[in-house]
Amino acid sequence: MTRLLALAALLFPFAASADGYGFRTPSGNIFCNGSVENGDISCTIVERSGFPPMPRPTSCGALWGHAFSLGSTGPARMECSNPARKSSYTDVAPYGVTGTFGPITCQSETSGLTCRNRSGHGFHLSRASQRVF
Repeated sequence: MTRLLALAALLFPFAASADGYGFRTPSGNIFCNGSVENGDISCTIVERSGFPPMPRPTSCGALWGHAFSLGSTGPARMECSNPARKSSYTDVAPYGVTGTFGPITCQSETSGLTCRNRSGHGFHLSRASQRVF
């Protein structure tokens, strides 16, 4: 486990930042940013298939089902947000690598990106499906 975390630190150079970080998946379809100090992360999937995992709130007039956020505790949230665009982040989370950002751990795989907090709550994003848990 320690070896995996050390490898993640080498492959996730953005995690060395004192506070904020940002990265994208190798496909460029998912990008995230967050704050280690605040213990949170927000991820956006640009292109997705199917229906959003949660119904649109009546108060949301923007795009729904593309933006997800997670704090250090508590459940993940699907956010009402502006249209998603591909990110120009140069930091890439290679497939097969896990990175830890304060209380948040994210695993990048060919099947998608999974992020969870220490309480076990989180989200999984892929083009084919998105879910919160």
